[in-house]
Amino acid sequence: MTKNKYLFPFIALTSLFFLWGFLTVLVDFLIPRLKEIFTLTYFQAGLVQFAFFMAYFLLSIPAGFILSKIGYKKGIILGLLTMALGCFLFYPAAEFRTFSIFLMAYFILAGGMTILQVAANPFVAVLGDKKGASSRLNLAQAFNSLGTAIAPAIGATFLLSDTIKTTAEIDILSEIEKSAYYIAEAVAVQTPFVLLSACIVVLAVIFAFVKLPSIIKTVSNSGYREVLKNKVLMMGAFAILVYVGAEVAIGSYLVNYFIDMDMHLIIQSTPWMNNIAINILNTDLVSLDKRAIVGAFVTFYWSGAMIGRFVGAYLTSKNNPSKVLRFFAIGALLFIVISMNTVGVISMWSILAVGLFNSIMFPTIFTLSIQDIDELKPQASGILCTMIVGGAIIPPLYGFITDLSGFKTAMILLLACYGYIYYFAKSTSKNLA
Repeated sequence: MTKNKYLFPFIALTSLFFLWGFLTVLVDFLIPRLKEIFTLTYFQAGLVQFAFFMAYFLLSIPAGFILSKIGYKKGIILGLLTMALGCFLFYPAAEFRTFSIFLMAYFILAGGMTILQVAANPFVAVLGDKKGASSRLNLAQAFNSLGTAIAPAIGATFLLSDTIKTTAEIDILSEIEKSAYYIAEAVAVQTPFVLLSACIVVLAVIFAFVKLPSIIKTVSNSGYREVLKNKVLMMGAFAILVYVGAEVAIGSYLVNYFIDMDMHLIIQSTPWMNNIAINILNTDLVSLDKRAIVGAFVTFYWSGAMIGRFVGAYLTSKNNPSKVLRFFAIGALLFIVISMNTVGVISMWSILAVGLFNSIMFPTIFTLSIQDIDELKPQASGILCTMIVGGAIIPPLYGFITDLSGFKTAMILLLACYGYIYYFAKSTSKNLA
């Protein structure tokens, strides 16, 4: 996959993919908790993702400028330290129960991730021969998916395992009981994120001693006008927007979608599903909140993405990546349609299966978009990473449609997203094959 001299840098960079995948999904598990604590609608809960992903829209191109001034290695360290600060700010946000501080913490956390994304994606793409770029990035992204696969179990255990009271239940508590409940709520959020902050600082120190090859030239401040004229890049940028938006929308609302279908009751009454939940959460379900019970199954959504990327690294090395992307887009469309038109176990597992077909989309779209761009790859990366803002746009819109018409109707928006990805794959197959 990579030459021997690139092996250690590839492993070091892959650790970053794991980190931001883990944190991105962990954010999703705060949404059900925040929705009740702050009495939020589904649309307002979607603003959590809006704050998180708007950082990509606002900071991706400036991140390219920062990297041109301080270099990629220092940029990675800066990104990690910024992420550590964002995680640490969850402490005062939980302490004072201030929603605006939560949103600021998400934004700062995502700001650090933005710097890492702009640097790491093109870096991995050029760590070897051009032909293997898509396969290489799929492999790195597989470890991103490993992080997303582990995060649901951690999130369900540490963020959703206790019973989350509704606003009505909180209102009938005495002042002493309310105070004790709020303290417990704060600790449930503070502990994991403060620990994460410390771990990220340690990783930044490690990267200070990692030797990265100087294979990407200094980022030029000019060239954006030129790359904006590239039709394939612009099509790919929009494909990134709708892909990230659709993936995050599904992941963010899976817990609420399953509860809406009373899946927690079905899981508890179905022996094989009950056993799966017990094995994931490592505890009996009787004492758990319904959000934790269904949240355990979100693991399969992100695990599918992980498995698919390992498989995708092989498939894209042996086949035209655009054709592989087209096949995966069809799979996503098919299983969304099944989930829309069924209920219960079939509906649940079909929407979880979409994770498998999401797997290769980001790295394959990314490499297809920049394959004919040489010296301006950093600028192109900045533009593509800017489109990760889809995670700020699609989830609130999905939540808004859900508030009006329910989850099944809102899935029409997902069909439009994956339909465009199919169109992009077909177009690049025709133009670039």
